[in-house]
Amino acid sequence: MGRQPTSKPTSFDIAYLAGVSQPTVSRALRGSRSVSLATRQRIEAIAQELNYSVDKNASSLRSQRSNTIALLFFEDPTPDESNINPFFLAMLGSITRQCGARGLDLLISFQKMEDDWHVRYQDSHRADGLILLGYGDYTLYARRLTELVDHGTHFVRWGSAGEDTIGPTVGSDNVGAGRLAGEHLLSLGRRRIAFLGQADEHYPEFADRFTGLCQAMATSGIAPDPALQVDALTAEDAGHAAARTLIARAKPFDAIFAASDLIAIGAMRALAEAGLSVPGDVAIIGFDDIPAASLTTPPLTTIMQDMKGAGQLLVDTLVAQVEGRPPPPCTLGTRLVVRRSTAG
Repeated sequence: MGRQPTSKPTSFDIAYLAGVSQPTVSRALRGSRSVSLATRQRIEAIAQELNYSVDKNASSLRSQRSNTIALLFFEDPTPDESNINPFFLAMLGSITRQCGARGLDLLISFQKMEDDWHVRYQDSHRADGLILLGYGDYTLYARRLTELVDHGTHFVRWGSAGEDTIGPTVGSDNVGAGRLAGEHLLSLGRRRIAFLGQADEHYPEFADRFTGLCQAMATSGIAPDPALQVDALTAEDAGHAAARTLIARAKPFDAIFAASDLIAIGAMRALAEAGLSVPGDVAIIGFDDIPAASLTTPPLTTIMQDMKGAGQLLVDTLVAQVEGRPPPPCTLGTRLVVRRSTAG
């Protein structure tokens, strides 16, 4: 006679009802990709029906894992003094849901890049791995990442996945996104396109977006004017200052591609102060599609990144690393969201 479910369901009961082995049940409930999607879904449905919950303490003892992921936010200048880029706050929900789906706890911490956060998490064993969001100056960040790699720390970061990437990196196709923004502005007849954002080795994501814009302009036979590129970090005040610098140079421009929505919002304020209309005199595109982008006057055209996919991919990539499996593809596509700042 086959095994009958006990009063307190176990993974063996689920295995019996699903017609699989108990190790398969354990792997499926951890979200392991070594179990087919159909089998995982069948096992999860049976577990839910039996009101089964994973004994995390016992599982941790067997696997020598904490079943906890640490999510580290790094300081960014913001107008509300939260010092967390709103783009990353939007990603948090997706990361949380994916951890919940995999039965993982999420430890959230706020860090300053200059602190010794990398040392604390390498040796404490409080988490199986780290998800890193935000970094500021990449040249300082890269030294920290190299130390994590040297110590064998499991981590994944959001950023620009170039040839010199240090450690697993999940990010958007920033070059393709820059081309998308440039092609949109060019299709509207704009030819003197300015770029606001620090486009160098210190901020590789911004640099990739600028590269994509230049590629789009080159395809149309237009050479970018160096005088129309102004450094700016991700903050409204920085965007405002950069736009004022651009205006003061007295070089004609009819469009702006800002490396982030916050930069674009600050730039729109500077344009209004100078008596320039958007999009009549200057069309403007941002990047990130933060909630405030649809609330500006006029609403801001922007590049949307895949927030849901980003959160899932960050968690999946880290879990694959912890389990010794090859990571999934780590580059996400983007989408142009057209609003009245370009299409008035």
